[in-house]
Amino acid sequence: MTRRREAELAALFETASELAGMRDPDAVLRSIVRRARTLLGTDVSYLSMNDPAGTYMRVTDGSFSPLFQKVRLGLGEGLGGLVAQTARPYSTSDYFADARFNHTRPIDSAVRDEGLTAILGVPLKLDSKVIGVLYAADRTPREFPPEEVALLQSLADHAAIAIDTASLFATIQSHNEAMKRAEEAHDRLTDLVLRGGSSAEVAAAVGELLGGPVEVLETVPSPAVRANGRAVLVGEVWVCAVLAGSELLGGITLSGRPDLSDADRRVFERSAAVTALLLLLRRTVAEAENKVRGELITDILDGRDATGLLARARRVGVELSEPHVVLVADGNLSGATHYASVHRGLAGSRGRDVVLALPSSSTGVMRDVAKALDATVGACGPVAGPVAIAAAFEEARRCLKALRQLGRDKDAATLDDLGFVGVLLGDRADVSGYVRSVLGPVLDYDTERGTELVHTLEVYFRCGANLSRAKAELHLHVNTVTQRLDRVSSLLGADWQTPDRVLEVQLALRLLRLQDS
Repeated sequence: MTRRREAELAALFETASELAGMRDPDAVLRSIVRRARTLLGTDVSYLSMNDPAGTYMRVTDGSFSPLFQKVRLGLGEGLGGLVAQTARPYSTSDYFADARFNHTRPIDSAVRDEGLTAILGVPLKLDSKVIGVLYAADRTPREFPPEEVALLQSLADHAAIAIDTASLFATIQSHNEAMKRAEEAHDRLTDLVLRGGSSAEVAAAVGELLGGPVEVLETVPSPAVRANGRAVLVGEVWVCAVLAGSELLGGITLSGRPDLSDADRRVFERSAAVTALLLLLRRTVAEAENKVRGELITDILDGRDATGLLARARRVGVELSEPHVVLVADGNLSGATHYASVHRGLAGSRGRDVVLALPSSSTGVMRDVAKALDATVGACGPVAGPVAIAAAFEEARRCLKALRQLGRDKDAATLDDLGFVGVLLGDRADVSGYVRSVLGPVLDYDTERGTELVHTLEVYFRCGANLSRAKAELHLHVNTVTQRLDRVSSLLGADWQTPDRVLEVQLALRLLRLQDS
């Protein structure tokens, strides 16, 4: 899938590069058809142009049938005639079994002679007028998913602009000023496509050309604007939908030019088509990169070759040898993927949970993730390297389990934050680490001085924290027991006998005894 996305992007950029320098309409058409075949990887591609009588074959690529190369379709006849009539994309996985189309003997004979089975056709439109149809076809059955329809439609939209520009240069030389503006717009917008520019750069370039502020919107305010894709004057603002096929990607507005000429309106509408192409390319790149990142986190957790994983991660801008915090959350994968991409980390799924590895030297990032994903988050780290990340995942997963059992929804924590609860509910294997985190200073004191503070604590608690009973069992004076407990206070803190701390100390003593038994 990743290789195919890369091939699609390469084909689109090559198309834009070729069209940028073309002024010959026939050369433009040949380039469009060749790139359409490359873009979808089909057996055949072709383009028909409209005239008053219908639509006729103009250019083919991959075709071997002379009959097919000369076929003419009446308005509404065959798949292409339906596309030309309705100005909407149509596709079929089995042309001869599809009853939606008006089958005629000449058309069916030509399609059969070419050996075609699956066909996708999209309209080439200028303003609201369909000037032709661009096709991609296979000689075996296949489905054309929405993303392929959108890609071919984006190419057709860009192609229509190139055809129109080439026609303008060939037939309207007298309109020098308008032509200069159209040429400059075409060249500047094409350069933006070639450089992988942003929609904001398109807005800035078009605003400079047309002499008014241009803004790219996430949506458009009027259903009428969404319906036809043409520039519409709303109040004193020109608005045009940004469309990839039938998919609405947003809108673009131009202010301060209520008297927009036809030539300038075309430039504005072309900028909407270029914006759609750039947004579609960016989305395609993001989808491919996110897929790579998801596969990476899966391979890390599966314990694949560490050296290979380091190299693969670097190719998407992630340095696994640096400190990373590992988080396991019950949020949605798309939100986690977006968050990880923005913060130059990795995200993927594991069972019903999502896993993130984010570059950070502090687990404090877990609270930002919990808020951003509206999720419960278990965290561990920071750690470095694929092996350590895989181990940290197990601890973060146990922490999430503990948070769920505690009913702490939308919270974030590490096992250390949970203390003894993390040991009990998280099923953490590092019992020794927990014992030392609670009793470490007392254990070290006994080891260095040969004292029996740990034993004194055990007896003290076994006697229900009763000094008289404890001194009798220890065979010590009550003052000696008190002095030992004072020493414990100096080592563990004066609050060690508060209810929460007492519970942790008693649990640590019990675990210590189990380890020694």
